[in-house]
Amino acid sequence: MMMFAVLLSGCGQEGLSALKPMGEGAELQLRIILISLAIMLFVLIIVSVIYVYVLMKFRRKDESIPKQVEGSSTLEMIWTVVPIILLIILAVPTITTTVELAKAKEAKKEEEINVTANLYWWEFEYPEAGVVTGQELVIPVGKRVGINLTSKDVIHSFWVPALSGKTDTNPGLDNEMWLHANEPGTYYGKCAELCGPSHALMDFKVIALEQEEYDQWLADMKAKQDENGEKLVADNTNLTTGEEVYVQSCLSCHGGGKVAPSLTNFGDREWLAGYLENNEDNLKEWIRDPQEKKQGALMPGFNEGQISNEELDALVDFLYEQKID
Repeated sequence: MMMFAVLLSGCGQEGLSALKPMGEGAELQLRIILISLAIMLFVLIIVSVIYVYVLMKFRRKDESIPKQVEGSSTLEMIWTVVPIILLIILAVPTITTTVELAKAKEAKKEEEINVTANLYWWEFEYPEAGVVTGQELVIPVGKRVGINLTSKDVIHSFWVPALSGKTDTNPGLDNEMWLHANEPGTYYGKCAELCGPSHALMDFKVIALEQEEYDQWLADMKAKQDENGEKLVADNTNLTTGEEVYVQSCLSCHGGGKVAPSLTNFGDREWLAGYLENNEDNLKEWIRDPQEKKQGALMPGFNEGQISNEELDALVDFLYEQKID
């Protein structure tokens, strides 16, 4: 069993480990993990040594009954006081870490992002900038970012192992936390609460950028959203085929980023539906039959009677033109 456990410890996806912290929150939690592990190992070693010693020293040699020690005040004091001391050693850093991780209100004074969980995707709103996006959460490096969490349907759980711990998203309730990234990069997130048949596929990314790049990204996203809104809503008389299909079949859900993920920067994204490589074949298969790729997803499929192959090609070309870089 121990060898099996050792082998399993080598499994897993790169970037989905709380043991490789890349942010302040994850570092605080790793400290608690290491302290807990040290205490447990200490207890295990002491108990194992005593067990082996007693097993060898007091093994049956004859029919005599060994000396009985029930009611020993010394032994009872030892196995009462020692656990209390160990619990205090663990409790102090646990409480201080819990208090530190709860400082979301202070973090929101610097940067605030609203996160809403859906079946089975994530909505990210930047209220001050007026930007809404999905599946990719962009944050500035080196800054605690305040996160407001809620859900539109069932209970989900927001988890970015390399940056922080899990926090539930509850329908009708608001939770809060903060994220912090030490350096630029892409960090992987998961839903950590069983929420339906595609729970395991409810992935997202956290992209950490330097402050200057982050500010530019927000400005570009805002400009692109406004441009698309004006072009696709106010004036839809001179649309290309791809734009026309988008307006007729996609805009009502994807346009505002509240019903379905915003597609403002779809062409820049590495992944489709949170976990598929973003390429033309996967995109076409996703549009035709989302249930095949993500069972229980609320997006309807579009057959050839609704969107022809030629129209699908044009729509795909249009979506890949949605870039801010």
